[in-house]
Amino acid sequence: MQSFVMQRFEMVRFPAALLLVALAAFAQDHQTWGDYLGAADSAQYSALSQINRANVAQLEVAWTFPTGDHNKYAFNPLVVDGRVFVLARNNSIVALNATTGQEIWVHAPAAGTTLITSRGINYWESPDRADQRLLYASNHFLRAIDARTGKTISSFGDGGAVDLKQGLDRDPSTIKLVQSTTPGRVFENLLILGSATNQGYGSAPGDIRAFDVRSGKLVWTFHTIPRPGEFGYDTWPKDAWKRVGGANVWGEMSLDVKRGILYAPTASPKYNFYGVDRAGANLFGDCLLALDARTGKRIWHFQMVHHDIWDYDDNTAPKLLTVNHDGTPVDVVVEVSKQGFVWVFNRVTGEPLWPIEERAVPRSDMPGEEAWPTQPFPSKPPPFARQKFTVDDLSPYLTPEDRARFRDEILSARNEGLFTPPGKRGTIQVPGNNGGANWGGAAVDPASGQLFVVSKDLPALLRLEPDGGGRFTSGFGFLIASDGLSPIAPPWTSLTAYDLNAGTIRWKIPLGEVPELAAQGIRNTGTHYPKVGPVVTAGGLIFTGTRDRKVRAIDVTDGKVLWEHTLPAALEGAPAVYEAGGREVVLFCASAQEGLTPNTQVAIPGEYVAFRLPAR
Repeated sequence: MQSFVMQRFEMVRFPAALLLVALAAFAQDHQTWGDYLGAADSAQYSALSQINRANVAQLEVAWTFPTGDHNKYAFNPLVVDGRVFVLARNNSIVALNATTGQEIWVHAPAAGTTLITSRGINYWESPDRADQRLLYASNHFLRAIDARTGKTISSFGDGGAVDLKQGLDRDPSTIKLVQSTTPGRVFENLLILGSATNQGYGSAPGDIRAFDVRSGKLVWTFHTIPRPGEFGYDTWPKDAWKRVGGANVWGEMSLDVKRGILYAPTASPKYNFYGVDRAGANLFGDCLLALDARTGKRIWHFQMVHHDIWDYDDNTAPKLLTVNHDGTPVDVVVEVSKQGFVWVFNRVTGEPLWPIEERAVPRSDMPGEEAWPTQPFPSKPPPFARQKFTVDDLSPYLTPEDRARFRDEILSARNEGLFTPPGKRGTIQVPGNNGGANWGGAAVDPASGQLFVVSKDLPALLRLEPDGGGRFTSGFGFLIASDGLSPIAPPWTSLTAYDLNAGTIRWKIPLGEVPELAAQGIRNTGTHYPKVGPVVTAGGLIFTGTRDRKVRAIDVTDGKVLWEHTLPAALEGAPAVYEAGGREVVLFCASAQEGLTPNTQVAIPGEYVAFRLPAR
């Protein structure tokens, strides 16, 4: 174990000249929104400041575009050359005029499409701009279309498509899921993709792959489950790469474009909750990987969870920014986690800015399970989510019947902290395997050292049961009251602001409401079941949209809500911020389900809604 802990910081030598890159330089100018989450660095930041704290209350609807169906969308629009690209009309890609919202063209998916990169797509252009492409995936095929016309580019792959099930050294017919709903990253002439393997036994491996944007040909592969001779192979059983899956990037990746470094946060190995067939620390599951974006070679890594048996995926985009640490400017990469932790590393070397301690954690009582004896805990910054759930933390809004039920479940389960191993008796999890920070859930001001995290507390109860094949499985175990709410006392969703120069929390607020409770005068609960993507602007604002059908502008200095507006449908995902006709626009996708229980859910009147200041 000692050798493994030391290996986590071992770094492949990287060209020393790149250390001379100006520390305060941004990876992007953040004036446009031509990439998923705004820019390749995933900052979720806009340098536009026309809309600011002084005038945000004057925002008005500029235009709307209906989705034309009742589907759920959490799409982050792209904006290029006065065109907005959105997902609507039964998963069609639609080009709109960025000033008016008028439709330009529609690219409909192939018949029978059930899976698409529904959170965003990628844009690429040649140096002379003669070739402009949109790249996305559907039904496990990577596809390219002309960004000017919406027409399929038939020279890409085989008639415009690349089969993503090929090239994984598994029988493609056995692969149930490999395509992620997040879009990957474009770097130079490469599209770098992760994958969304299924959750169970026999999942596909989580290879990170780069494809040529013109031809669709595979350029490089990084094996997240190492092969013989590759670094980390000894952290798995022999030949685990042939049968174990996961350790994948189903969430979001980020790029330091100037240094050519890809930052990729990986998920748990599969199966999620029982790891008897994968004894060991299981690199590169639950890691932040720094890879050479041109070759896929490992530069450095850090593993947040050894031998994950809790589904503690890292999935929020790593955030790139510059902080003043002990009087020195340092370019850092920040990862936020399901456990509520904030991890801060030197972007080039992988060294943590503050000490990380390996602490002893509980042992498993399951036959054959070898839970890793220690797990890493960052000393700073402090966590943004609750990390315990006892009977003292039960919600005051529970019915007597629900309160009695949850009290019995909590008292009868193992409840020894974040890393209590799942077992037959039952194990309490909080923030939970679907709690903490999730995709799209953080934003930064790249120069000031500020981080903003949206998180939820959604306790779960894991209980392993035999699957009939000599193995054990558990459901995700979300603890839900009869009214569809969580049994933990609110707030259920929070927005936390950090000063990463000092490693401290500046402020924290409940984010959103539950309409059913707000109607009773019960406020400041935080919204429920959110996937909220905040965006920070140079105007001193944080824009968010939540499941209570509200869009808000929040003051970065103190968390005060300066503006809000109610839309016809609930929201998930992140807005886009751009300039059109000399005016700053904030564009939201309002097409999520609001109801807490099946019988309260209705058809979604989805639409894209653009806001701007009144014309002068």
